[in-house]
Amino acid sequence: MIPYVRDIQFEYGRCDQVSPLIRRVVANNPGPFTFTGTGTYIVGRDEVAVIDPGPDQPEHLEAILAAVEGERVTHILITHHHSDHSPLAGPLKEKTGAPIYGCAVEDKVVADDSKVRTEAGHDLGFAPDISLCGGGQVIEGKGWTMEAIATPGHTSNHICYALKEENACFTGDHIMGWSTTVITPPDGDMSDYFRSLDLIRSRNFATLWPTHGPPVRDVTPFIDAYIAHRRAREAQVEKAVRDGYARIKDMVPVLYADVDPRLHPAAARSVFGHMIDLVRQGKLVTDGEPAIDGEYRPA
Repeated sequence: MIPYVRDIQFEYGRCDQVSPLIRRVVANNPGPFTFTGTGTYIVGRDEVAVIDPGPDQPEHLEAILAAVEGERVTHILITHHHSDHSPLAGPLKEKTGAPIYGCAVEDKVVADDSKVRTEAGHDLGFAPDISLCGGGQVIEGKGWTMEAIATPGHTSNHICYALKEENACFTGDHIMGWSTTVITPPDGDMSDYFRSLDLIRSRNFATLWPTHGPPVRDVTPFIDAYIAHRRAREAQVEKAVRDGYARIKDMVPVLYADVDPRLHPAAARSVFGHMIDLVRQGKLVTDGEPAIDGEYRPA
């Protein structure tokens, strides 16, 4: 069982000091993919970085600007291009002059003819001023140091940010305390996601700060449970194929029998992600490239 943490104290638009170097302002955009809303983080004092400004809401922009009144925003850092994370970067840049950091994503990667909504939507106009693709870049400000860590999986361009001074990591949607993370092809990739989870686990951070919800402080056991959950689902998918369920649409009602049927189309996208990974591992085979409506069989 994943030891979820869901207790978060906040008021929309209020700026809270949540650690010596970190403040948080939560946008009023609660929902099935955002929990209580987008938590925008402000790092440092006097000269600050803003992480994931959030959705394009004028009132949230005003709340961020009020929180940094009298200070200078020097960096705008984006974890990924979903519409609950990056759209406000442009308006914030216009107000502050700060450059936008992140990793752009190719339109063809985002393209998805599925009518199933499994996320808050894509910000197709996201274009950082300074690219952090591949990770490893060090970003410094007055009294703080951050490292960009490439963590593809949830999206192809996902970046986490390690705060050296507090041995903390801003994890965006890569690891969330309140829920598991959506991995849906073609932009999401299960194989990449497992590798990225292992990478963050290896860093031995003291605290994880997701964009949605409260921090994760018992980090290693939490990530271990996250990985175990995904591997258990992977084993269920493989077993279903071995039991004769050749198509995703036939196995989803069995694997997700305790889930609202209205969510089964979204669950099918997640199973598809596992199918792709299992084919890569050589455990399952299919004719041609893996497809959500394809037929699968044991290798």
